[in-house]
Amino acid sequence: MNKLIIDVANEKIFLMIITNGNIYNITHENTKINYEKLTIIINDFLLSKNLKIADINAIYINNGPGSFAGIRNSISVVKAFNIAKNIDYYSYNLGDFKDEEDLSYENIPNLCKKYKIKKNLINPIYIS
Repeated sequence: MNKLIIDVANEKIFLMIITNGNIYNITHENTKINYEKLTIIINDFLLSKNLKIADINAIYINNGPGSFAGIRNSISVVKAFNIAKNIDYYSYNLGDFKDEEDLSYENIPNLCKKYKIKKNLINPIYIS
């Protein structure tokens, strides 16, 4: 199973692919221009690992708290992937896992399962 983790709520755009026991990640500057190019950034990252968006089985997205523009754009991108490619997504925030000791990005899929984060449901938390 190939998993994509997207976090645009923080200081950097962070992407991680978990696939066949391998973990890859990248960061980009968190700018308005990069928000607008998020699908291109994701696609280029996937292609660099010989993957396509159709190869992704699940997407995990940080819904905040954080940047309004970043969260809004990343949610739009993930919903578009869901509609176009039928990829399930899980929307989490780090507060969901506040009692966890192993709070690393690679552990997000397991934590979403453990805490029964609902599939295909997003409730963003914006910082004003």
